[in-house]
Amino acid sequence: MENLKVPIALAAAMAVQLAGGVWWVSQQAATIASLEETVSQLGSKMAIEDNVNLKRDVQDNAMEIDYLWDETDDIWKDHEGLARTIGAITALQQRVALLENELKYINRDHEGMFDMKGSMK
Repeated sequence: MENLKVPIALAAAMAVQLAGGVWWVSQQAATIASLEETVSQLGSKMAIEDNVNLKRDVQDNAMEIDYLWDETDDIWKDHEGLARTIGAITALQQRVALLENELKYINRDHEGMFDMKGSMK
């Protein structure tokens, strides 16, 4: 190893390659740092957008729920009116049934008293 002679061109080439490698690695590190910063900014921006979208969706859904409650109240009012109407119809049907029953007994009791023209015999 005493007579080790390294050409100057070889040493210069190795020094240039080493400098180039250091420069390339430092550029990669800077690019990675820049990308990490961009990703964190995008993450913050997305979190803010998600929060704004969530608030908007909650407000929209609250309005939708209010609308549905109003519609439900209207349906209950309609149902109440319908129940009253059905109750009145049922009461009328009962009265008609009672009248029909009475007419049946009256006709049975007075059978033969009238002729076909409705006058008395």
